Amino acid sequence: MPRKENIEAVLNKFGKYVVQQARSNLSKKKKNVTGELYNSISYDLNVSETGASFSLVFKMADYADFQDKGVRGKSSSKKAPNSPFRFGSGKGKKGGLSESIPKWVRDRRFQFRDKKVKFLSYESTAFLITRSIYQTGIPATQFFSRPFGLAFKQLPPDIVEAFTLTQEDLQAFTRK
Repeated sequence: MPRKENIEAVLNKFGKYVVQQARSNLSKKKKNVTGELYNSISYDLNVSETGASFSLVFKMADYADFQDKGVRGKSSSKKAPNSPFRFGSGKGKKGGLSESIPKWVRDRRFQFRDKKVKFLSYESTAFLITRSIYQTGIPATQFFSRPFGLAFKQLPPDIVEAFTLTQEDLQAFTRK
């Protein structure tokens, strides 16, 4: 069994790397408009006195999973074919998309034009975008899962073996 100090140092390095890379990915993919998701990404690490157990929890905004894994559309799954989420399944919050898109449109000062080249209102632009997203879905960015997987592969084998960790188990356990 690795020593407590070693476990703590390795897991802190793991947590810092995942958070830094996840934030970097959001910026590179232009998914950091308001900074809400970016600023919400953090981790908490607790290692027992003996080093025999640990708790590592990654925290982020509620909608992080949708950005990371994508959402399949009502009529098309091309953008996120492997996503566990789907619009129109009846499991999500009603009206969540139609509440957030108008704010998103205003934050970006984004407006479509009509055939006469006049700007549409923010509300009309938001409606068209909402309908398109609902039908076609949101693509998966893997802003979190990709750096998590890469960092997991770099964990020392003795720590992975000591706790009999698999990447899927640790990712499912540490997401909050």
